[in-house]
Amino acid sequence: MKKAEFHLALPCEDIGKTKDFYTNILGATLGRHTDNWIDINLYGNQITFTKAGTFNFDFKNYRLGGQILPSFHFGVIVDMETWEKLYSHLSSKDIEVTTEVTFFENKVGEHLSFFVKDPDGYMVEFKSFKNTGEVFTV
Repeated sequence: MKKAEFHLALPCEDIGKTKDFYTNILGATLGRHTDNWIDINLYGNQITFTKAGTFNFDFKNYRLGGQILPSFHFGVIVDMETWEKLYSHLSSKDIEVTTEVTFFENKVGEHLSFFVKDPDGYMVEFKSFKNTGEVFTV
């Protein structure tokens, strides 16, 4: 199967804060936009944020390998060099980087992950697999 870009649409409370976080903090680029919505290019994937006012996602966490993770999150899989640069960059900012951990250590699907929370409360995960061919391996 050929690789394809991914599109995700999410509500947000403040277009300006959301745009600032993704472009100035994460280094993503801004695509098409109006006063009420923005397209963000996050490593070749399109995330559309639409101004929706106050909203609430009630979600439960889950446990994986001794770590408690947010069940509602999205993320990007990047190469190790990009992951390390991004982790270092975000760790040096006034951004809470949570759950930096290696999952499935010494097993199929071993990968590093960390999470950051955006201004709308979404948890964004960044992963880097030890072997990129194991992203979907069971």
